[in-house]
Formats: sequence, C-alpha cells, structure tokens
Amino acid sequence: MRIDIISAVPELLESPLNHSIVKRARDKGIAEIHVHNLRDYTLDKHRRVDDYAFGFGAGMVLQIEPVDRVISKLKSEREYDEIIYTSPDGEPFTQKMANNYSMAENLMILCGHYKGIDHRIREHLITREITIGDYVLTGGELPAAIMTDAIVRLIPGAISDETSALSDSFQDDLLAPPVYTRPAEYKGWKVPDILLSGHQAKIEEWLHQQSLERTQRLRPDLLK
Repeated sequence: MRIDIISAVPELLESPLNHSIVKRARDKGIAEIHVHNLRDYTLDKHRRVDDYAFGFGAGMVLQIEPVDRVISKLKSEREYDEIIYTSPDGEPFTQKMANNYSMAENLMILCGHYKGIDHRIREHLITREITIGDYVLTGGELPAAIMTDAIVRLIPGAISDETSALSDSFQDDLLAPPVYTRPAEYKGWKVPDILLSGHQAKIEEWLHQQSLERTQRLRPDLLK
C-alpha cells in the first residue's frame, strides 16, 4: 500500500509516522508513506501557499494552484483509490473505513490548514471528506496521522499477531472487553476467576458478555 500525504506543515507528521507499528510496517515494505510539502509546489518566491478569503471573514485560505499542482503530479504517476480531505465538516472516520482502506492500493490525503482550502478543490479534486471528531484543530496533519495509523496497522504483517487487530474495539460494532495480566492479585484487586479457569469456551462467552455490557453502558449508540 502507498499513502501520499500533502501538508503545508509536514514537520507535524514526522514523529507519528516514524515510530511504533507504522514505522515497522514501513521498514518491512508493507506500507509506503510519502509526505509532500505543499510549499514545494507554489510559484511564490516566499513559498506562501495561502491568501485572504474573498468576501468576508478573518483567516487565511490554502490556495488552489499549489494543491492542484501536487495532486495532478501524483495522479499522473498512479491511480488513487481515494483522495481524502481532512475536514471538520466531513463524515466521521470509523473502524469500518479503516478496514476498507487497509485493502486499498493507493491513497492520497490532503491536510487542511488555516481557515480551510479553496472550495473549488473540494468540488473538483477531492473524492471524500473525513473528520475525526466534532471539533476544530489547527490543521489536518494530526487527523491524517491518526487515519494512517488506523489503516496501516490492519495491513497483514503490520502487527505480529494479526488476530490481535480483529479483537479491537469497533471491529464487531462492540467495545473490547476488559483485559488483565500478571500478577493475578495486586493490593487485593483480583483478576476475574473465569480468566484463570482455562475453560476457553466459557472465557469467550464471558468476554462477549463483557463487550455487550460495556457497549451498553458506555456507547449505547453502537448497539442501534
């Protein structure tokens, strides 16, 4: 899989994409991630990629020309399954989306910044707009990193035990059950006896019931 991320502030992506599971996936050649500095595609001698908004309001807007140049260049080199714009008014990112995108061949993510981007980019160049929550961040770099992490960790080989990802929260529209490790008792706080019983069928039944209970209590909306 290849993911191309376009950003006006690429430094914000350095740490999230160069550690832990994402880094291991890159080192193995499972995931190929390229970050493109939008400022490399402007003709402005000061490398500016933003300008004031027509009509009203404060705040700067990412210009259409450098964005079009970088997207056109990348599209001339390969076909993309999706060109995503990280936007607070996009559709919410979900585990189902991560599952689907983990099977894609090429993805492109455009990070919003400042007041937003020239709307013509959204109308003519973007295929999907995604948000990670109902709030506004300084830019789309953190959402891009979050989506990349959620997608890459699902690619076969990214995680040593691939079955681990299948038991994550939201994979079956339920929250994950509680987990415990040694010691079995600490300060009088005990691990549930069922988990120490060795009876796999009963353990699985207990885990499923715990998932249902936690989902009903914490996220009842998922059960609808």
